[in-house]
Amino acid sequence: MSRFVDRLSGFLSPDARLKRAERLVEKGDRAAAFTLLARDAKSGNVEAQYRVGRAYLEASGVPPSATEASYWLLKASEAGHVDAQARLAALCIHASVRPGGDAGERATALFEASGAGPDYAMALHWGKKAADAGSADAQAVVAAVLSSGPEELRDLAAAETWYRRAAEGGSAQGSLGLGLALLRGEPTEAQRQEAAVVMTHAANGGLPAALYLLGVMNDFAIGVPRDIAKAVDFYRQSAEKGVRSGQARWGLALLEGRGVDKDTTTGESWLRRAALAGDAEAAALVGDIYAKGGELPPNYAEAAMWFARAAEQGHGAAARALGMLHLTGAGLARDSDEAARWFRTAAEAGDKASQTDLANLLLKGAGGEEDKVRTREWFQKAADSGDLVAAFNFGVCLAEGVGGERDERSAAIWLRRAAEGVVNAQYWYGRMLTEGRGVEQDPAEGRVWITRAAEAGLLDAQVALAEMLVNGRGGERNHQAAHDLFERAAKQGHVGAMFALAALYGGGHDIEVNRPLAQRWFRMAAERGHGVAQMMLGRYLARGLAGEQDISQARTWLERAIANGAPGAQADIAALPVSEPAKVASAAG
Repeated sequence: MSRFVDRLSGFLSPDARLKRAERLVEKGDRAAAFTLLARDAKSGNVEAQYRVGRAYLEASGVPPSATEASYWLLKASEAGHVDAQARLAALCIHASVRPGGDAGERATALFEASGAGPDYAMALHWGKKAADAGSADAQAVVAAVLSSGPEELRDLAAAETWYRRAAEGGSAQGSLGLGLALLRGEPTEAQRQEAAVVMTHAANGGLPAALYLLGVMNDFAIGVPRDIAKAVDFYRQSAEKGVRSGQARWGLALLEGRGVDKDTTTGESWLRRAALAGDAEAAALVGDIYAKGGELPPNYAEAAMWFARAAEQGHGAAARALGMLHLTGAGLARDSDEAARWFRTAAEAGDKASQTDLANLLLKGAGGEEDKVRTREWFQKAADSGDLVAAFNFGVCLAEGVGGERDERSAAIWLRRAAEGVVNAQYWYGRMLTEGRGVEQDPAEGRVWITRAAEAGLLDAQVALAEMLVNGRGGERNHQAAHDLFERAAKQGHVGAMFALAALYGGGHDIEVNRPLAQRWFRMAAERGHGVAQMMLGRYLARGLAGEQDISQARTWLERAIANGAPGAQADIAALPVSEPAKVASAAG
């Protein structure tokens, strides 16, 4: 029966065949509808050509094909079909197609990507025709080309006019474009308020981007009173429609309980979705979640994976975090060169702390010569602009010959400048004065600067000041004050301070001798790799200086001291007895 009806339809008028095709679509038989439309399109029926073009765009009864769609839409457009012109204009922006061509060329295009990119000139040509005829959708396309197309086609004032006409004609895209145009540059409060109104129209028209932007506007009081709960709800709506920035903000809101009940699990899930969709900030946040841990211990391996995803997209903070994981060996193999690579990535993204991290690694021998030269250039440029932290780092590069020749005189000048506001620079400049590097030697003035840094809490400065208090360099001797400084630094993990504190307790200073305590601090420093502390611990154990003799342990520590190049350890180990007696109590006190 259906075949008979189809044959009979050949005798119907074009309008009747179009209605027949519409009824077939309503019944769900899109393939049969397309057959009818295609027959009329080939015979020159303009409306059928338009509908065949749409069918190829919408995969209605036929596989989708932008190439075939553009061919049939062009046919209808050339005949003056306004809707076809509007759709063709939009297609020229959003798909790499070349309207026209014979059947053979179109068949080839099905299997070859044209690589031509958007055809803005063609979009403007057909869009302008439909726009002048009153098509609101085409007016939005024309505005898009004039605002975001190639530089030679741009006209922002004209674009705003076309967006306004499109919005007034009921185009959701026109409303979205007008809202963005109103917010460009430094808008007035009236422009912000109008933008909020038209953005609402765009959101009501179902545009996910408008929902997200309304969230931002409510979040930051742009044209509307600040309403966090309302903003978060807009983020949720845009997230559910696939806007990755909305997914990230909705996930973060859930994570923090901001404007909505806190839900860590769901929040993390939305952040993951945004991260997997390419949102670098979301990936960095997921990495941070795993790095910090929570109810469970940190998972640094998982954190590294997410930090890497964000870092590869140029996220500076994530690149620095990844560098730190490589530097410390948390969740990844310890690798100073890989750490330097990610610090470089972060530094190039503008993260100043990473520039310092990279410089510190370069001072220890990591990275290549190119890294050193580039890092020195970064610091010099920033230092010339008045950045005191950069001035300090540039001074260090000059003092140590990083990325160029060593220049201690210039280093001292930059470090003196940085010392006005940077604690590390106070310490470095104090050392240069004390040692006479690049400046006339002045231990007293050096001690003043080192004291400033020590009082600000810098461990290395506290230890350096304590040493000066022990030997009286640059001022008075004060072994008790030195002891207090060494003890404070030692308790914070400073290995040199542990050794110095042990030496004070060992005798020869204005501190009561306490050899058991001295041995304890020597052991703490020795266990952290301090070669001379390992030698002293070996001596204490060999001679029973702290009350207990242990030749076997003494030999072990002296062997470690030799491996670390401690002077005198070889003679100590040679003096040990060949046969090692069991541990014995010593009368030494």
